Amino acid sequence: MDGGGGIMASAATGAMSSLLAKLAELLGEDCYQHQMQRGTRREVAFLRDELGSMNALLERLADADAAAPLDPQTREWRDQVREMSYDIEDCVDEYMGQLRRRSGGGGGGVVGLVLSYVGRVREMVSRCGIAEQIQELRARVVEAGHRRKRYKIDAAAASPSGAGVVPVDRRLPALYAELGGLVGVHGPRDELVRLLGDGEERIKVVSVVGAGGLGKTTLANQVYRNIGDRFDCKSFVSLSQNPDIGMIFRTMISQVKKDECELTGSGDLEQLINELRDFLQDKRYLIVIDDIWSTQAWKIIKCAFSENTCGSRIIVTTRIGTVAKSCSSPDCDLVYELKALSEDHSKMLFFRRIFGSEDKCPHQLEEVSVEIVKKCGGLPLAIITMASLLTTKSDTREEWMKVCGSIGFGLEKNSDVEEMNMILSLSYNDLPRHLRTCLLYMSMFPEDYVIKRDYLVRRWIAEGFIKVYGGRNLEEEGECYFNELINRNLIQVVDFQYDGRVYACRVHDLILDLIVSKAVEDNFVTIVTDKRQVPRMQGKVHRLSSDCTNVENMLTRSSMAVAHVRSLNIFRYSEQMPPLLNFRALRVLDLDGNENLESSYLEDIGKLFQLRYLRIRASNNITLPEQIGELQLLMILDLLNCYGTSELPASIAKLLNLKWLMAHRVTLPNGVGNMQALESLSLVVVDYTTPVTALQEVGSLTKLRSLGLDWRISNAHKGRMTYADSLVSSLGKLGASNLRCLTLISPWSLDFLLESWSPPPHHLQELSIKGWCLRKIPVWMASLANLTYLDIDIDVVQETVEMLASFPVLQFLKSYSNAPDPQERCLVVSNGGFRCLKKLNFVGWTNLMFLEGAMPMLEALEFQIVVHIVRAACGLGSPADLGIRHLSALKSLVVKIYCECARVEEVEALEAAILVSVSMLPNNPTPTLHKFREREMLADDAEQ
Repeated sequence: MDGGGGIMASAATGAMSSLLAKLAELLGEDCYQHQMQRGTRREVAFLRDELGSMNALLERLADADAAAPLDPQTREWRDQVREMSYDIEDCVDEYMGQLRRRSGGGGGGVVGLVLSYVGRVREMVSRCGIAEQIQELRARVVEAGHRRKRYKIDAAAASPSGAGVVPVDRRLPALYAELGGLVGVHGPRDELVRLLGDGEERIKVVSVVGAGGLGKTTLANQVYRNIGDRFDCKSFVSLSQNPDIGMIFRTMISQVKKDECELTGSGDLEQLINELRDFLQDKRYLIVIDDIWSTQAWKIIKCAFSENTCGSRIIVTTRIGTVAKSCSSPDCDLVYELKALSEDHSKMLFFRRIFGSEDKCPHQLEEVSVEIVKKCGGLPLAIITMASLLTTKSDTREEWMKVCGSIGFGLEKNSDVEEMNMILSLSYNDLPRHLRTCLLYMSMFPEDYVIKRDYLVRRWIAEGFIKVYGGRNLEEEGECYFNELINRNLIQVVDFQYDGRVYACRVHDLILDLIVSKAVEDNFVTIVTDKRQVPRMQGKVHRLSSDCTNVENMLTRSSMAVAHVRSLNIFRYSEQMPPLLNFRALRVLDLDGNENLESSYLEDIGKLFQLRYLRIRASNNITLPEQIGELQLLMILDLLNCYGTSELPASIAKLLNLKWLMAHRVTLPNGVGNMQALESLSLVVVDYTTPVTALQEVGSLTKLRSLGLDWRISNAHKGRMTYADSLVSSLGKLGASNLRCLTLISPWSLDFLLESWSPPPHHLQELSIKGWCLRKIPVWMASLANLTYLDIDIDVVQETVEMLASFPVLQFLKSYSNAPDPQERCLVVSNGGFRCLKKLNFVGWTNLMFLEGAMPMLEALEFQIVVHIVRAACGLGSPADLGIRHLSALKSLVVKIYCECARVEEVEALEAAILVSVSMLPNNPTPTLHKFREREMLADDAEQ
């Protein structure tokens, strides 16, 4: 059930949602009803009703805790109930497993009778044990209910302890910071002033967006001071996450009317809005609205600003990208993204805060200082906080190394660090409950770990963190979660893919510090690592992340320490790791970076009946045990980084709930047609050992969205036609259903498939065909209106270019061309071609020429130029006529220059021409030029 359509687990409620779903299943499914005793059914019904009420209260407490810290008594009750949910789920899982596995007999004959008798005795003993556990758990639930009433927990959820207390505004230091003490602010300030001061008479709203602690308030205040005198009136107001809009309006009125006597002391929102509108109607004003958290707050605040033509300006700062876009002037999209400080500015700020200047840093502290600055990631708040912390330490390298090692683990605490964490916590507390869970989960990854989007989303799915809305599937919904964390500047973008979607991210060390402390505090994640002192584990471990080699001293304290672990991440394998059999409750197992992993470690994996996710990364040959077929709840099997694994056990076909099977060239399993839940299958090998029936069964996988296939049936194989017909039939069926991504690899021609594919796979979005060169583009391919990604080897001629250019939504094209005909060695991309293409990688002995208006959205171009044929083939008078200057959206250019048989002066002229063309582009890309075969160049006076 976990990972279906609703959230099954969360940091706020523990396993409560998953547990309630299972209790409802026990009471609703006939297969369980017939096997449960009447008394047990009553107990299950009681648990469902009582825990349902507690779950609702836990959700309210989570929201209350985000607004203000809970009192210790309420926090203790919440923690105990949350822990109790895990214990009850473990008991229910064991009970449901027994009911599922219960069979009517043990075979025939005397042996069958004996086995049947033994099984019934074991079952009776086990059922007695389960009944006793349920009674004990019922007593715990009853006691938790009594405490709830005794301590008035419901009242605490309604009015948290901090309610009514007005905290000190932690932005005050930024408002009164003097320019002389600031670093790196001049450039952003001048850019923001430029955006505001373009002479436009209409009201202009500019949004400044960036992570917490990046200096948005400081920047806005510097601009406010710099240009404030140019306006008739001005106001600077700071918002909270739940702002008192009436108080905001009163503050604005008092600031803009500073020389007038009548100050508004009361009035409803409508009166305040009207008063502001009337006063500002004919004035040139400057308003700064600092730290806005929602579009709803902006919708109300902007009502006070009537449209005029006096050149008024509004600056909005926010941590959230969507809020920034909502606030900025819609016709201009004026969003200024504040960047982190450069390395030089970061060091300047750090050393200035501690020593007064960089040249006063003691020699023994230089290296560790640079490392500390690097960990701060250009975040001014972090740099200042670390500098303030280090002023309390002695000038010894050992002391500073301890501080450096504590960043990202939250061990070093003082008032400045607490202050910084409270500022960063505002972003965390503003998250919806499901996103708080997903962010906390990222504390399982080591510092600086690059996390790929799809990998992270699959982990969230397996954990049961994702709830599907509308028509989206689990992966699409998970990507929405991922994008929202980026939008809120809580995770950092590392890399983009061809279509602009974020491909990978990392967690800033200071955010990691925050979420590690919160995850440990809530007993959501337990982390063990060689890099720091490990806090003493309290209570039961639910999610365990191990990044160390000496884990035996940490993980083998007792067998019960890991008996309740639901997720296990091992980043470095140790032979002293506890056996998998100790992890009975495991749902997620990720063996990452395990060069010495032995297959024997996996021999008991078939007994982990709750396992949903299995990922193995190992450089040596790993053999999966046949018992893996017992994992009936397994959804995701990721063997992409097991390069030595080529065979899957036959029992793999028994995994009826498996959705993702990802491996590096494993043989197509026989019986694959049984795996009807499969949505992704790659990369599987089809060779002469593959049963034809297995290839035919692939066509029945109607839910399959992604397929990778390595075809190794040679043209000389006697059964080739049978295999070929089966492949054509299966891909035809998949193309007519849900197939979105297809990778075909073969050293032999697949023209038999590409020429006869019917009906065309109209849903196809990504297509990669590698290993052999197509003669031409198949006619049916031109009908792929949804194709965004194409990677093929083909003999490109002008007709091919024109066909590819007509694909309506193509964004990525990688192609290899080897045109033997000299007449086809210069290909022209004309005006209007490739309207949506963003990335082009063109390899081959053919030159490209771009006409004006070609590829209007192209951002990245990589291609090669064969110098000695470029003039003759393209008929150019100058290399500049390749038309690179026409690619107005270009941001990245890589050119491979083949110098063989070319004159030195021609190569130099070509390089110069490329640089001139690039200098004319608006995005000022820096070209990367690689020269090959320079030794084979001709002297300037040599004969061609």
